[in-house]
Amino acid sequence: MGTAEWGSVMKKTTLVVMAAGIGSRFGKGIKQLEPLGPGGQIIMDYSVHDAIEAGFDDVVFIIRRDLEKDFREIIGSRMEKKIHVKYAFQERDDLPEGFSCPKDRTKPWGTGQAVLAAADVIDAPFAVINADDYYGKEPFRLLHDYLAEDHDDSDGVEKICMAGFRLGNTLSDNGGVTRGLCNVDARGRLVGIDETKNIVRTADGAAVRNEDGSETPLDPGRLVSMNMWGLQPDFIDILRDGFRDFLEKLPEEDLKSEYLLPVIIDRLLKENRAEVSVLETAESWFGVTYQEDKDAVKASFRRLTEQGVYKAVF
Repeated sequence: MGTAEWGSVMKKTTLVVMAAGIGSRFGKGIKQLEPLGPGGQIIMDYSVHDAIEAGFDDVVFIIRRDLEKDFREIIGSRMEKKIHVKYAFQERDDLPEGFSCPKDRTKPWGTGQAVLAAADVIDAPFAVINADDYYGKEPFRLLHDYLAEDHDDSDGVEKICMAGFRLGNTLSDNGGVTRGLCNVDARGRLVGIDETKNIVRTADGAAVRNEDGSETPLDPGRLVSMNMWGLQPDFIDILRDGFRDFLEKLPEEDLKSEYLLPVIIDRLLKENRAEVSVLETAESWFGVTYQEDKDAVKASFRRLTEQGVYKAVF
């Protein structure tokens, strides 16, 4: 184990992988389990590999309880040989006392509830990622090093970090995407996130494609959030209180609203209850937003392997 500075031992860190979106037809057309690496690796293999290399001590997979046996056999059993693996279960009816799930609701309650589902197995500063996103090596190193250090919380302000990707490194060649455009101050702290839909790649870099077909140019170097967060253990208490508040205010007929990490963190920023350090990375994010993206993702993994960025990945 390394040291953050002379005489101070780095803290243990945990990677939390949100994989509850994997469907009931496990392994049949589920994009999180699509073999995309040259050796048949799935995207999660690369993320966990990069997290281990960066120094993370544990990985927590948030999955559906009915998929535990298959998930352990197909994914967990390989990873348990290289890192300590824990499991948590996100379910629609896992709600605070006094609340019940509407019978017509079909989905769980979003990324905030997903992290809450892992409360009992998170005992260290932790990074949160999506199961089906490739982030590159550098963001894992940046988040690990931030989380492993001590941060003064005596001011009552929650210390959070996030990986800031350059917009141009996150776009699809096959259609528009939604991205959280970051407003960052001179100290590299997040001021707010503007969720922006239908961003397309253009000859000049990037633009928002408007409903009338016109395009509003965007700076391809602008930082965006890809929902890769670094959080402290006491953030769980904030999530727990906020979830009750979210459920109390939810209209009875609303069967789709979700309790989402970016919305929660943005509210904390507006209330001056959080400080978010944006850790800029030049890595390229990619994922299978469109079916047509699959070939490009496979080509990217093949290229990274040929360049020696990856050798043995599970």
